[in-house]
Amino acid sequence: MTDTRIRLLREDDWDEVVALEERAYAASGLSEGREALRSRHRASPATCFVLEHAGRLGGYLLALPYPPLRCPDLGHSEDGNGEDGVAEPSTNMHAHDLVIAEDLRGRGLSHRMLRHLEETARTAGYLSISLVAVRGSHVLWTPLGYRARPEIDLPESYGSRAVYMAMPLDPVPARPLPHSTEPTPGPRPRAEVG
Repeated sequence: MTDTRIRLLREDDWDEVVALEERAYAASGLSEGREALRSRHRASPATCFVLEHAGRLGGYLLALPYPPLRCPDLGHSEDGNGEDGVAEPSTNMHAHDLVIAEDLRGRGLSHRMLRHLEETARTAGYLSISLVAVRGSHVLWTPLGYRARPEIDLPESYGSRAVYMAMPLDPVPARPLPHSTEPTPGPRPRAEVG
C-alpha cells in the first residue's frame, strides 16, 4: 500500500486517536480515556506511532518501556517519575495499545505497525516486547512470535479473557568494518516506513 506510512504521533492527532480508541474498546469496557492514553505517550513519545493512509489517520500504536511480566493498568495514568517519563528503566518494550480503523482491517497493517515497533525497540537495545491480548485476540499475536504467559496476573481492568504475551528480540546485527567489501546485514535505514 504505497499511500500508507507510519510516523510518530503528534499533538494534533489526539482527537482521531481517542475516537479510534473509543470505537475499538468502549463497548467492552476497555476504553482508557484521553488522559490515560496521553500519559502513555508522554512516557515514551519516541515509541508511539500513527498510521497514515490516503491522507488520514488510519490507526495508532502506543508503546512504552515497562518491566518484563508487568503492564500498565487501564484505570491509571503513567506517573512519569523517571527522567524520560518512565518510572523505572526496563529492557522490555510494552506494546500497550494498537488500533486500526475498521475499514482498514484485514490488510496486515497491525502486523506492519508491530514490526516497525520491533525494529525501533531492537535498535534502541530492548531485549523483548510484551503486550496484553484482550477479548481472545491472543490467537492473532501467536503467529507473529508472541507467546502467552497465562501465569502472569493482570490488572482487573483488562477483563477476564486477557493474557500477557511476550517475544524476545534478536539483537541488531553487527555492522561490518568500514573497509569490508561484504554487504551490510540488516534492514536499510529509513526516515519513515512507507
